[in-house]
Amino acid sequence: MSDISVGGQAVIEGVMMQSKDQRAIAVRKSDGKIVLKKNNIKSWINETKINKIPFLRGSFILLETMIEGVKSLNFSSEFFIEDGEEDAFDRFIKKIFKDKANDAIIGISLLLSLLFSVGIFILIPTTVGGIFSKIIDNKLILNLIEGIIRLSILFAYIVIISQNSDIKRVFQYHGAEHKSIHCYESGLELTIENAKKFTTLHPRCGTNFLFIVMFTSIILFSFFGWPNPLVRVIMRILFIPIVAGISYEIIKFLGKYNNKFTKIVAYPGMMLQKFTTKEPDDEQLEVALTALKAVINEK
Repeated sequence: MSDISVGGQAVIEGVMMQSKDQRAIAVRKSDGKIVLKKNNIKSWINETKINKIPFLRGSFILLETMIEGVKSLNFSSEFFIEDGEEDAFDRFIKKIFKDKANDAIIGISLLLSLLFSVGIFILIPTTVGGIFSKIIDNKLILNLIEGIIRLSILFAYIVIISQNSDIKRVFQYHGAEHKSIHCYESGLELTIENAKKFTTLHPRCGTNFLFIVMFTSIILFSFFGWPNPLVRVIMRILFIPIVAGISYEIIKFLGKYNNKFTKIVAYPGMMLQKFTTKEPDDEQLEVALTALKAVINEK
């Protein structure tokens, strides 16, 4: 096992990789060339030592990860926007915010993502679950039904978007990211041939994190009964940081240990990755390895 912990994210025709101190994004442009952007990470979470506080650090790290993820996606998308292809919304944002337009777009993207998530994964499941309260009086079962509905929506959402050809490309890069990291963690030379040997599934994947968040919320909310719909929605929103904090510690534990217990816990999320990762081709692996080598300072 290598000493430097590395994680990553698939972007548009590329991969973002990061270690504790460095982040790199490799993107294959339309002309076939790979462009690489590398920078040192300046994290206020690390500077304030919040990353050393178990359960508290999870929600802050998740927020920072989302922000950097949107930035990485924006960077990769720039190479595939033709002149004059900007939509009216982008032009409006640039006109209003000028040199702060990128920050505004990131903020709006995060806000819309959060609103979408609350609507899809909180409002709908608890509303539908409330219908069952008319025939079921057991609060534990009602929370379980709500959780099953939430998981079903997540699964259906992943399956539906995976049918899109552009998303399939992103999922292939997701697979390339995992294969490259497996190769690195196994101590092998970072070559395409070595990386091809590994699985596209990884226990520290964001897909695993999503499943663990869903499962953790089922258990946590079971302790608070089944109040009226408004209280349920408010409670679930307020508890997002707590759920994220607990889930982060679980995913960190799964990435650190490899035994029968961790394999059982990780199994459902690993199976879900069969839909969010696809087998990459050699060119996609080359892009992922380029980003990985950059953050571990290997040529």
